[in-house]
Amino acid sequence: MAEAHQAVAFQFTVTPDGVDFRLSREALKHIYLSGINSWKKRLIRIKNGILRGVYPGSPTSWLVVVMATVGSSYCKVDISMGLVCYIQRCLPEGCGPYQTPQTRALLSMVVFSTGVWMTGIFFFRQTLKLLLSYHGWMFEMHGQTSHFTKVWAICVRLLSSRRPMLYSFQTSLPKLPVPSVPATIQRYLESVRPLLDDAEYYRMETLAKDFQEKTAPRLQKYLVLKSWWATNYVSDWWEEYVYLRSRAPLVVNSNYYVMDFVFIQNTNIQAARLGNVVHAMIMYRRKLDREEIKPVMAQGIVPMCSSQMERMFNTTRIPGKDSDLLQHLSDSRHVAVYHKGRFFKVWLYEGSQLLKPCDLEMQFQRILDDPSPPQPGEEKLAALTAGGRAEWAQARQAFFSSGKNKAALDAIERAAFFVALDEESPHYDPEDEASLSLYGKALLHGNCYNRWFDKSFTIIAFKNGQLGLNSEHAWADAPIIGHLWEFVLGTDTFHLGYTETGHCLGKPNPMLMAPQRLQWDIPEQCRAIIESSYQVAKALADDVELYCFQFLPFGKGLIKKCRTSPDAFVQIALQLAHFRDRGKFCLTYEASMTRMFREGRTETVRSCTSESTAFVQAMVEGSHMKADLQDLFRKASKKHQNMYRLAMTGCGIDRHLFCLYLVSKYLGVNSPFLAEVLSEPWRLSTSQTAQFQIRMFDPNKYPKHLGAGGGFGPVADDGYGVSYMIAGENTIFFHVSSKFSSSETNAQRFGNHIRQALLDIADLFQVRKADS
Repeated sequence: MAEAHQAVAFQFTVTPDGVDFRLSREALKHIYLSGINSWKKRLIRIKNGILRGVYPGSPTSWLVVVMATVGSSYCKVDISMGLVCYIQRCLPEGCGPYQTPQTRALLSMVVFSTGVWMTGIFFFRQTLKLLLSYHGWMFEMHGQTSHFTKVWAICVRLLSSRRPMLYSFQTSLPKLPVPSVPATIQRYLESVRPLLDDAEYYRMETLAKDFQEKTAPRLQKYLVLKSWWATNYVSDWWEEYVYLRSRAPLVVNSNYYVMDFVFIQNTNIQAARLGNVVHAMIMYRRKLDREEIKPVMAQGIVPMCSSQMERMFNTTRIPGKDSDLLQHLSDSRHVAVYHKGRFFKVWLYEGSQLLKPCDLEMQFQRILDDPSPPQPGEEKLAALTAGGRAEWAQARQAFFSSGKNKAALDAIERAAFFVALDEESPHYDPEDEASLSLYGKALLHGNCYNRWFDKSFTIIAFKNGQLGLNSEHAWADAPIIGHLWEFVLGTDTFHLGYTETGHCLGKPNPMLMAPQRLQWDIPEQCRAIIESSYQVAKALADDVELYCFQFLPFGKGLIKKCRTSPDAFVQIALQLAHFRDRGKFCLTYEASMTRMFREGRTETVRSCTSESTAFVQAMVEGSHMKADLQDLFRKASKKHQNMYRLAMTGCGIDRHLFCLYLVSKYLGVNSPFLAEVLSEPWRLSTSQTAQFQIRMFDPNKYPKHLGAGGGFGPVADDGYGVSYMIAGENTIFFHVSSKFSSSETNAQRFGNHIRQALLDIADLFQVRKADS
């Protein structure tokens, strides 16, 4: 029990001779160092707040302005045009050594210089915001940049040339504009035209026109008012109503997964791999706290909003009866770990020092070597986070609001993130097609009680050293967690490294306090609720068919020879594959981002267009000339790219209609048009996984250092979920999900159709590899 004594600063015992105090110098030292570390963080945040607040200015530029003003005064040149004298007269009279005429003159010049400096900062920020509101560059053909856009790019570079911190551009980003109702209605009707027959389309057109003329003007006024008042007119409602108010289980329905490098393995020692990766994650968090991470820039010029990164760590989704909430802490010094039905608390710091990878490896190995059994009800406890949200909220209030259960739950919910040490060893074997799918299933839901689905993310360490992530969706979108994962994998591989035997570098400190086992007192009634939640989650997990595969014949390099964007190529192939699979078209969702606007998240690209359906029907008929098919494909591709750009620039369809619907509900206004639009099922939900957001290494030099992306569950019970990653120049990874309970869908069948569709389109342009 030596570690238990180290955990407290002092103990006292009442004896016949009085009270005997026993101080622990080591514990007091840790408390002192922890306090110093906290104050350092506060000072860093204050400093960053000042530097961020005056960007693109700096303390140096302020000093230059002051010196210029003072210097001009000594040269008898009044650059203030009398303002310095006016400020000097307005300064309060006083007595003492600091109220001499020279001191008052210097003070007035400092006040004038500060005003000029702040005015300059305001002017530069407003100018940058105005420049960033221009999106015409996105609609220009590659290699055909206009003179106006070239001048615009030079101006943006000049105004953002000083090295920015992570949040330096936040106040310069424009607000997400509210599209006009007629434009949204027109784009909506255009998007559903290929899905409806003439009678259905006429009925929908009548509903839309009636809404546009009678109901929409009133709703739009409220929405425009909100856009003036709020930072973003969509994001808060999207987070609340799409995520936090959903009462459905998070597993499969909301959470998504991310895979590890699949072609290389740095070590097969579970604890060692985790030691490096957890250390890299806390390094990333430290950079995040200090705002040392560079903002993501579109085309290396336009800054993306970084606000979603704020809640990456120390964040947990807390269940509620009607709505959940996101609890975010400013700091956390430990992680929560699950292994073989037991929960542990592992400290990340010794005093103010972050534990070295070798120390973390030792701590995780201690957990792996711990033979103690789970406490009653502990093994499947995390199933509560996988079941219904209302049931979890009730159980949390009834059984985890006091005593040791509350203390143990706090240790999990207040952790930096959650760690799952699994006993399985999934991995990708190119010779075994099913291996990637089994790996994906393990990450998507595990056994339904070995992930804490409420945490912002759970890092999963398998017995063979393979890793992965399971991420909660409410706090941020996939590119944000992808940014972290790229940093972590690059740091693990190229900066931290391993010994020849696969262990972390360095010598661990055996005197470190051992991981703390969390203590629970779970009554029989609570165990019954846990089992019920487990059965709900297990039914969902067992119903998911996941088919993950690597498409080898070609990748981005050969697609570009078709003179189209790789994303448009894949999306049109998905339309062809779906038609061959189901014999019909369906409403298709592709996620795009709106992070060029402040607090922007996502917008929907409706990928099933009249142009793409015309191409698909021509391909299926098989009687068209190759030149005609190429022309139809290029039209479909051009249409898709234009829709994607419109979505990114705030001219999408679905977020606008979603917000109009919410305003109608707040006002008690019934709209048959909005009700029908919001009830339409997305039977094909797709997303492309971002990659190489951080240049941690040269992918051409290390072509085997590729992750396989990630995936998610199907959105509709009779639909497909498709995630894909165009992994470099020569391969594409797909993650296709569906439900076994639907007789109309089959993930593997659809995956095979995707393969064939890609090959058939490539054949049109004769760009396939000779050996494919």
